[in-house]
Amino acid sequence: MEKLPLHTISVLVANKPGVLVRIALVFARRGYNIDSLVVSPTVNPKFSRMTITAKGDLETLEQIIKNVNKLIDVIHCGEHPANTVEKELALLKTKASPAVKAFVVKNARKFHVRIDDASQGCYIIEQTGTTNELDEFEALIRKYGILEMVRTGKVLITRGKETT
Repeated sequence: MEKLPLHTISVLVANKPGVLVRIALVFARRGYNIDSLVVSPTVNPKFSRMTITAKGDLETLEQIIKNVNKLIDVIHCGEHPANTVEKELALLKTKASPAVKAFVVKNARKFHVRIDDASQGCYIIEQTGTTNELDEFEALIRKYGILEMVRTGKVLITRGKETT
């Protein structure tokens, strides 16, 4: 089976009800599944920034971007350039044990992890980093048992003076 590339799309929209639904429908009509979606306000409260990650072929993605740009309340939509700072947040719940604590302490600097909560026999571990860093840490800590996990999805901003 062919592995489809992951695309990151940035959409600047008017902060109004219904915009998210209209954008999601464009993806659905083209058979594109959204892997992650982050919506947050911008400096100007009249606008929001959507960061969408999705896997699929480039030709279909280009059609999606064209169709999203035609929607009312969409200011700009485009695939994100490579010149960005990108981060993701994960919270992982594990059983509390000396082995897990030692593992987290040993890997704190490399994976940007820390134990946020240690109560009721569980640890809640916080991690920030790139999607690849989160994936790598998750694979390593699986041997200790992950009880629960939530991830934010990717957020990013363009480096320098260029606008995101």
